[in-house]
Amino acid sequence: MSEITLDGLEKRYGETTAVEDVSVEIEDGELLCLLGPSGSGKSTTLRMIAGLETPTNGSIAIGDADVTDLPAYERTTATVFQDWALFPHMTVLENVAFGLKMQGVSKAERRDRAREMLERVQMAAHADEDPTTLSGGQKQRVALARSLAVNPDVLLLDEPLSNLDKRLREDMQIELREIHEDLEKTFVHVTHDQDEAFTLADRIGVMNDGELIQVGDPDEVYERPENRFIEGFLGDTNFVDASVTATTADGVRVDTELDAELVVTAADGTTPDLETGTDLTLSLRPEILSIHGVDEERADDAGVREATVAADGGTRNAVTGTVENVVYRGSTVRYSVSVGDSSMFAERTDASTGALSAGDDVRLEWDGDDVLAFRDDGDRVMP
Repeated sequence: MSEITLDGLEKRYGETTAVEDVSVEIEDGELLCLLGPSGSGKSTTLRMIAGLETPTNGSIAIGDADVTDLPAYERTTATVFQDWALFPHMTVLENVAFGLKMQGVSKAERRDRAREMLERVQMAAHADEDPTTLSGGQKQRVALARSLAVNPDVLLLDEPLSNLDKRLREDMQIELREIHEDLEKTFVHVTHDQDEAFTLADRIGVMNDGELIQVGDPDEVYERPENRFIEGFLGDTNFVDASVTATTADGVRVDTELDAELVVTAADGTTPDLETGTDLTLSLRPEILSIHGVDEERADDAGVREATVAADGGTRNAVTGTVENVVYRGSTVRYSVSVGDSSMFAERTDASTGALSAGDDVRLEWDGDDVLAFRDDGDRVMP
C-alpha cells in the first residue's frame, strides 16, 4: 500500500500556478527527496501534504484515507521547518514534549517520550537548557526530536539543513538517514541541494516550474535524466552543440562546435533513427573525460581527432586543446581547456601523473556510450 498518493495535485495563487498536475506514489517507509531550484514548487507540494496549504485541484491520500480537505492537526504527519520554530520561553525538553501535550498525553509519559527522542538525536544533555543558547545544529536536532515525539506516520522536512554550515550539514544528513532506517517511517524531504538528495534519498523527485519532471532512484535520475534541465541541474557538465551527419551500426555520428566529428553510442547497442541535420546537445560530464598532455610535435595537430573504434568494440572520442586555467579543489584538480572556439572542463586526481599547467597542450578522451544526447526540445534521445 502506498503511504502517500498525490493525484493531479495543483496549487494556484491568482494567475500564478505554483504546482501543476503533480502525481506520485510514495511508498510506506520510503524516503523521497523533492529536489529542485527555488520556486520549483517543492515546498508548496510539501505544505499541501502537511495540510498547511489547500490544493486548488487534485487529491492527497495517506494510507487508505483521503486527507485532501483535512486540517493539519487531523493528519498523521509532522513537519520539520527550515527555521526550526522552537518556543524561546520553553526549555528544550518542554519544546519536544509540546506536541504530546496538545495530544492530551500525561505529563509523566510525555516527559519520558521527550527524553527518549532527545537521546535519539544526541541532545539529552541539553534537556533543561534555553533553546536560544543552542547552536544551529543543536536547534535542528531539537526540532527533529519534537516532530518525532508525536510518532507521526509521515515526517515532512522542509529544507531543514539549509541554515547549517557545510560540515554540520553533511553530518546531519548521515544522522537523518540513520534515523530513517531505524524508524522505518515515510519521510518526504525537500531540498535544493543535489548532494543532500543523493545522500538521503531512496528515490528523488526532480521539480521545476511547478512540475514533477522525473521520479527515480538516485543513480537512475543521474545517469538517465529525462531532459536537459535535469542533466544541467544535477552537477556540472559540458554541453556541446552538435548536428547529426550519419546514423551507422556503430552509433550516431555528429559534427560539433568543437570542430570535430564524434560518435555517440548506446551501451546496449541500440541506435535511434535520427535524420541527417538533426540538432542535438551533447552532455559530457567532467568525470567521464580523461585528460593527458600531448607531445610538442603534436600540438599543432589541427586541434581535433575523429572518433575511433576501440579494441573492445566501443567507440572512443578524442579532441585536443590547450589548458586555460587550473583550479585546485582538494581531492581533485579542475582544468578548463580551450578546444577550437569552445571551452570545456575536466577533472582528475594528479596522484599518478604529472600535474598540468595553463598553456599546456592536452588531449581529452571519452567513451561514446558515456555521452548523453538531447533534442532541441530538451528531451533525452540517447542513450
